[in-house]
Amino acid sequence: MSEEKKEKSKFEDLIKKIEELSVKDLAELVKELEERFGVSAMAPVAVAGTGATAEVSADDDKKAEYTIHLKDAGVQKIAVIKAIREVRPDLGLKEAKDLADGAPKDIKESVPAEEAEDAKKKFTEAGATVELK
Repeated sequence: MSEEKKEKSKFEDLIKKIEELSVKDLAELVKELEERFGVSAMAPVAVAGTGATAEVSADDDKKAEYTIHLKDAGVQKIAVIKAIREVRPDLGLKEAKDLADGAPKDIKESVPAEEAEDAKKKFTEAGATVELK
């Protein structure tokens, strides 16, 4: 039990140090953690905002192929355009931008289930709302 107490106090000290950081320093810390661990702090927020989309995909898990449908590009259009170009490398920058601006639109059809889920994750992390049909 004393080991558990030490762990808890260690985290309490860390939390106190984080609470003392300025907003600018905290933003830098988050950016550094994202780079070091290869994660995005935006993912949990984006996933929470797309609960309805997750339900649709859970119902369709039995399908072998999907159509990736961009419902809304969100506010981070540059990130969404990058995600479009990752999923559709055949598109140029202008075509990808036109797809993002023209939402709702289908991004890619007849996509294998695993690839569709990966693409959906990329779009969600970029702040877009995506549906797999």
